[in-house]
Amino acid sequence: MAKKARSIQRREASLSRESIVEATIEILDSSGERGLTFRALSERLVTGPGAIYGHIEHKGDLLTAACDAIIARTTNALPGGATPDEAIRALALGMFDAIDAHPWLGSALIRAPGQLPMVRIFERIGQPVRALGVAPNAQWAVVSALLSYIIGVSVQNAANAHLAQEMGAERDSLLADVSAMWSTLDAHAYPFTRSVAAQLPVHDDRADFLAGIDLILRGIGTMPRAPARISPPKKRRTVAAR
Repeated sequence: MAKKARSIQRREASLSRESIVEATIEILDSSGERGLTFRALSERLVTGPGAIYGHIEHKGDLLTAACDAIIARTTNALPGGATPDEAIRALALGMFDAIDAHPWLGSALIRAPGQLPMVRIFERIGQPVRALGVAPNAQWAVVSALLSYIIGVSVQNAANAHLAQEMGAERDSLLADVSAMWSTLDAHAYPFTRSVAAQLPVHDDRADFLAGIDLILRGIGTMPRAPARISPPKKRRTVAAR
């Protein structure tokens, strides 16, 4: 009995916030948010709930910490030396892929609007927007528009994939069914929807997402630029007569 107690104490002593977060991500990826409980986490880490509470306060803290770990990895993996446009595209695609791989990520981000995970994304959008020369009084609106598009479309894409999985349908067959339904709509009431029905089964979600980013970037290019900073002329030194 004493040997078992010592073994548990060693496991709890080696427990870290990082190991808890990694286990949390594994549970969320495999079982979703509903499967994340302190009991499930304790079983995965082979420890008691009390040891976990020493590092994490509550389930909301767990979700935010797991979310921040994924966002930090995504932003840290972005290439350096990119142009502002390239930096925004790289971040957008990184977030799209991250949310596609971790569907729970979108919900965790939305629940932590002013916390570090969202701030990381906000900053990584804001810096290139500023570098593009957007006027200071327009930077908030531009960054907010990009943030809303990146998170919103990425979350919707992940939700669509999850819905198809719940229905037990493959993406291609599901889109083919929707396409067939669109093609039978009333031609006078829905002329545009009918005209693009054939494109639905063959469209590329990731490519469409990036096309939207490019549309926003082109719009930014038409905005008034921030005034260039003019350095004051240097004063000439005068040599005193001897």
